[in-house]
Amino acid sequence: MTAAGDPRFYERSGPHSLATLASVAEAELRLPASAGIPPADAVLAGIAPLQVAGPNDVSFLDNARYLRALRATRAGAVIVHPDMAGAVPEGTAALLTPMPYAGWARVCALFHPGPSAVPGVHPSAVVAASAMVDPSAEIGPLAVVGARAEIAAGCQIGAGTTIGDGVAIGADCRIGAQSSISHAILGRRVVIHPGVRIGQDGFGFATTPRGFLSVPQLGRVLVEDDVDIGANTTIDRGSAADTVIGAGTRIDNLVQIAHNVRVGRMCVIVAQVGISGSTVLDDFVMVGGQVGIVGHAHIGAKARIGAQAGVMSDVAAGADVVGSPALPAKEFWRMTALLRRLARRRGDTQSDE
Repeated sequence: MTAAGDPRFYERSGPHSLATLASVAEAELRLPASAGIPPADAVLAGIAPLQVAGPNDVSFLDNARYLRALRATRAGAVIVHPDMAGAVPEGTAALLTPMPYAGWARVCALFHPGPSAVPGVHPSAVVAASAMVDPSAEIGPLAVVGARAEIAAGCQIGAGTTIGDGVAIGADCRIGAQSSISHAILGRRVVIHPGVRIGQDGFGFATTPRGFLSVPQLGRVLVEDDVDIGANTTIDRGSAADTVIGAGTRIDNLVQIAHNVRVGRMCVIVAQVGISGSTVLDDFVMVGGQVGIVGHAHIGAKARIGAQAGVMSDVAAGADVVGSPALPAKEFWRMTALLRRLARRRGDTQSDE
């Protein structure tokens, strides 16, 4: 195991003082009492896991399973919950916070800020004359920006990406390589990872005696501020209404979101989820990996859907559901336990025969 942040791939800032790290982590700084320990203005140079951190590194612990690694660490400082402060070794400063993982995220971003836009349009990019590209934006190699498209300040458009006609992208967005965005309006600070497809036709057709008849898809995709969309995810535009992704939502890789779906604020959608058309997710919904959700369903606020569940109907606000078809979690586990008991009894009966 090596220290985090290989300089070949990640920009680095610092060193930073312990006082600065405590402020950024929103933590209380507790300095070691032993002699020779640096004061609060001592500096640390980087971040590293507990097992390999040295005196110039800051590390963190958010899981009691790794207390042994905490007790043995040589890190200069560790971000920990106050309940684990007693396990911090003598000679290591403690940054105490009830949310150590959030503190770690902030400190990591301090040492390794995200890449900044390099203003300008690459010579191989194609930008329509009627497109409006802010001078501070970065348009990468072989990118295509369509007519009347708007790209705001600080945006980064990756290599080989296509921005369709009329698309509007808010300030400080990062669009990964080889993505395509059409019929969409993006807010600020949206992150699109490589290979994402946004705004293509939804899966809509009428059945006639002579075959299928495609229904024109005339809606848009509206992506609000601070949304993060994982690699190779696809989000269809609406058929008549819009497909909407609410502010702050996090979508993992390989997710399919169909036309007219409305995802609320601060939702979490894990990899390989499929959400059928016109379904509504209220705010703070969490959807586990490989979940399938039927069309026109309503998932209430703060509901949690377990991995591989098949959601065939509405889910109440705050409910936990698992299984296929999805059931309330307690009911599902009671049924599972009953089936196991019945299977054991049948096995015992057959062995007696």
